[in-house]
Amino acid sequence: MNVRKIQITTKGIKKSLKKFTYLQSIAEYIWNGFDAKATQVEVQTVHSELDAITEIQITDNGYGISIMELESKFTPFFESEKQVDPAVRLRNAQSATHGKNGIGRLTFHRFCSEAEWITTYQDGAINRKYKISVKEDSLDSYGIDEPETVESEAGTKVILKGITYRDINMTEIKKFLCKEFGWFLELHADKEFAIKINGERLDYSMIIGEIEYMNLRYNPTNAEFNVKYVRWDEKMNQEYSKYYFIDSEGNEKQKINTSLNNKGDSFYHSIYIQSNVFNQFDFGEVIEGQQLLFGYSRDSEEYKFLMESLNKYLREKRKPFLIKYTDVIIEDFKAVKAFPEYGKNSWDEARREELENLIREMYQVEPRIFSKLNVEQKKTFVRFLDLIMDAGEQERLFDILAGIVELNNYERAELADLLKTSRLSNIVKTIRLVQDRFKAVSDLQQIVYNEELMANEVNHVQKFIEKHYWIFGEQYHLVTAAEPKFEEALRRYVHLLTGDLIEGHIDHPDKRKEMDIFMVRWDKQIDVVRNIVVELKHPSIGLGKKQFDQVVNYLQVILNQEEFNSSQMQWEFILVGNKLDSTGYIEQLIENAANHGESSRGLVFKTGKYKVYIKTWADVFTEFEIKHKFLEEKLQLERARLSERYGHAGEIIDKLEANSASMPEEYVIQRN
Repeated sequence: MNVRKIQITTKGIKKSLKKFTYLQSIAEYIWNGFDAKATQVEVQTVHSELDAITEIQITDNGYGISIMELESKFTPFFESEKQVDPAVRLRNAQSATHGKNGIGRLTFHRFCSEAEWITTYQDGAINRKYKISVKEDSLDSYGIDEPETVESEAGTKVILKGITYRDINMTEIKKFLCKEFGWFLELHADKEFAIKINGERLDYSMIIGEIEYMNLRYNPTNAEFNVKYVRWDEKMNQEYSKYYFIDSEGNEKQKINTSLNNKGDSFYHSIYIQSNVFNQFDFGEVIEGQQLLFGYSRDSEEYKFLMESLNKYLREKRKPFLIKYTDVIIEDFKAVKAFPEYGKNSWDEARREELENLIREMYQVEPRIFSKLNVEQKKTFVRFLDLIMDAGEQERLFDILAGIVELNNYERAELADLLKTSRLSNIVKTIRLVQDRFKAVSDLQQIVYNEELMANEVNHVQKFIEKHYWIFGEQYHLVTAAEPKFEEALRRYVHLLTGDLIEGHIDHPDKRKEMDIFMVRWDKQIDVVRNIVVELKHPSIGLGKKQFDQVVNYLQVILNQEEFNSSQMQWEFILVGNKLDSTGYIEQLIENAANHGESSRGLVFKTGKYKVYIKTWADVFTEFEIKHKFLEEKLQLERARLSERYGHAGEIIDKLEANSASMPEEYVIQRN
């Protein structure tokens, strides 16, 4: 065997390649195969009796290493001892040649002691085969055998012997190779390019989030472009998001970066464009005034049409992805406690929601603002936004952000529009909502307390609560109000929660009774369905056993129907009137239920997931005042100015729609 020397020392070579991992090294040997025009590369592992990997073989069907080119492949690679960083390698304008041939040939020393190449190449009309070997302790030299004539096809097998790295993981290898070669294999999908690992084809579909095909036509010249869009769930190892230009024969002619790289949004994509336009295309810089004699260039109208269409397409594809990804951003900020501490009242909830919406919308416009922030930076930035919102200084925020990240004209316009529409107008609306809630309570107090208004249960109390059922619970849907009977209530309930249409048959003697207010809220984060049934009584009626028994009848109907009784459902029944009757019956129920700890809220019955409360309107108004005391103090509302004088209860009902605190009407099943 002949021995030849490489130009620098073993120590220098190791220093230059010390950043390579075993994964990157294996990838380099596969790239060497594809650089040699291979279409098939197979990785095989040899195992010991204890199943440890002792040898890795990488075989390709490329054109092999001609002995006449051997010296150029191995000897001159290292011009100095400068480190080679696999993470910042040169990315070529075409994918056909991954990099300078031989860049990975000596990286084997990072995880094994010896590498051997058995290569077959074509020499005129015959094929020749020979062996090359390099040892880890003498990387500055390599041995070669004399070539022999063979009948076998061209190709190269690299045998990596004496594995010294003990944490080689096949799952890790497959995942790494998917991110290294996914875009390349998709580029050559029509040519049946493949990587196999121990006989099994590498399935990179695991990192594909979406594939879409389309055809673009430039009508003035009938130029057609067949486009394939691929969105990746994982970032490629060394490849940016790119456009790949392919001629009519399926040959890649050029690749360039898309405009959506380094945006900090994890929107990884590849666009493959095939057209006969690229059969004769000059991708060089366009010189002003220069005319092509034939073919196309970047100055051609067809190319301009293509790029404008694709850039617009990518921006649209990116939008729903960004909207979805904002949930991840918000949850990340919550996890590190970046948000200010808000209370549980409606005002603080509105402030929190407003801040979250601003963050979501800003992220959709410019994700880079949120990239690479550490925990303290996240906290500082979110609380800075909170202060900006409170001060109404959104316009200054635009200037600050423009100084942090470089925005193009499109991004500047989008961000400017966002900040114009995200002023404290929403806070103003919230203040109006709070004021109208206080006004609504003032109006309700007149209905139930002022006998001169001649209010009754059906036309006034019932109608008022149908519009202001928030008094009994936030974020509920009104399933039924007053007229629908239990069977219709069941149909609406199931349809609201599941979308299913059912007959809703109920076998119970009280199925024809009607609940005054029936509302539901599904807390999806904890998977709990909360249900509230409210029974309203005329202001002049005292609450006693008869009224309590009516609510218990509702409870019995609910208990009898399985659709109302899944494991995640909770039920509250609330009987409300102006006063308790003189029998003392309700007081006794409250005393008997005192062991459940909610006597102050009027709890009179509890079993499992079912509770019954009896409250006077005074109790309801007191609960409202307690919940809204903080808001009243901070907003310094002039309560007296919110209260109007009415001559009849009907005047209050006539103005319900004008109140911004009014809630959506009861749920109705839309039937075709």
